[in-house]
Amino acid sequence: MVTSWHSAVWLHIGAGSFHRAHQAWYLHRLIEAGDNNWSIALGNIRDDATPLLNNLSAQGGEYVLETVTPAGERAYETITSVKKIIPWDAELSQLIAQGEKSATRVISFTVTESGYYLDNQFNLDQNNADICADLQGGCRTVYGAISHILQQRQRSNGGPVTLLNCDNLRHNGDRFHHGLQQFLTLRQQPALLQWIADNARCPNTMVDRITPRPSPEVAVRVKEQTGKDDRAPVMAEAFIQWVVEDDFIAGRPALEKVGVEMVKSVVPYEEAKIRILNASHSCIAWAGTLLEQRYIHQSTQTESICQMAYRYVTEDVIPSLSPSPLDLKDYRDVVLERFSNPHIQDTNQRVAADGFSKIPGFITPTLVECYQRGDVPRATSQLPALFFVFMQRWAQNQLPYEYQDGILDSQAVKQMFSAKDPIAEYAHDSKLFGELASKPEFETLLRESIAGVYQWLESAKQG
Repeated sequence: MVTSWHSAVWLHIGAGSFHRAHQAWYLHRLIEAGDNNWSIALGNIRDDATPLLNNLSAQGGEYVLETVTPAGERAYETITSVKKIIPWDAELSQLIAQGEKSATRVISFTVTESGYYLDNQFNLDQNNADICADLQGGCRTVYGAISHILQQRQRSNGGPVTLLNCDNLRHNGDRFHHGLQQFLTLRQQPALLQWIADNARCPNTMVDRITPRPSPEVAVRVKEQTGKDDRAPVMAEAFIQWVVEDDFIAGRPALEKVGVEMVKSVVPYEEAKIRILNASHSCIAWAGTLLEQRYIHQSTQTESICQMAYRYVTEDVIPSLSPSPLDLKDYRDVVLERFSNPHIQDTNQRVAADGFSKIPGFITPTLVECYQRGDVPRATSQLPALFFVFMQRWAQNQLPYEYQDGILDSQAVKQMFSAKDPIAEYAHDSKLFGELASKPEFETLLRESIAGVYQWLESAKQG
């Protein structure tokens, strides 16, 4: 059901490029079509986006989005849907104040996969320092922030609200909801848990648009093409997709009018996207980094790397996801074409991040399903093998950039690589590989695949 209120607010937590190139673009298109019922209030949990928020605030929330096709055709659009910028403070007081208002009908968030602090069973990692701080009343994580908002909303009778996860997490709405329930159970807040059961919904979503971190050149092109001195431009590929489970408790914008697919279940779309696009993206970034390449398009255009991703999807993923309402072979080919776009200038550093969340989230399910149907997942095992060698380089301070991972335990990883048999330690890590961590045949396969990565690197050097 689409219900609109005049000046209803969509609060978004996570001021990175992706939201501004994706969800904000769709709401902007609605405004362009004459629907002014909804606007975005934008804030952040951490203070790392403060310079960006200040720049956006100085521009009245407006910024230019540059899009580029694989053929190099660029387009420029001034995005007008962000009407309020929420300044950051350590207590998130202004974010909470916006969230508790009854006019705020949807609260969405993009905090990256690792920002949900889930283990391989998708339960809350209670030992994480940020989670521990928030269990004591802090607001460092999405759970701390949302629980403070909902607590205030309950007290002030702010009414029902939809909590919308926009990150690359399988069953993302369900996973967030489960993590929030566990968090509030540990906080011993049964009344708030009941309020959420009665007054909140957490639809699952699938989001897709490659959005690199903006380089200084984007602002230069924006100035040349539009005449605007934009201090917060964003760029993305021309392709965009958003699939949303239509389960909103307090009304929603008429998103279907601007191309959002409102569906009963996002599962087939989400599985295809996470396993084909996200896992292949990581594969290409880890492999490309090992060859000291900087950009995703360079690595995708490297035949041996592209072949790894192609084989992984063709041999293991497509059998796992068939039958599907999507043409999976076509989807694979479109994805690899998108990754080959030289105009995006997406870095291997950005895509290689958060591997310790991506292995269990994007890759292990395919490994497990291959074994379940009696196949040996040789093509898929290349991905964790690449990550092993990638992290080995990290432990030796030999990566060409700083590796970023929200749940990286530096000490544990260094201990693993100084162990007598690092591969055995890696293969037996149940946080990464779940039930496979206890299977000798998986360890054997991983050893073969890691040896294969070393051979590939040697031949690439010589070639």
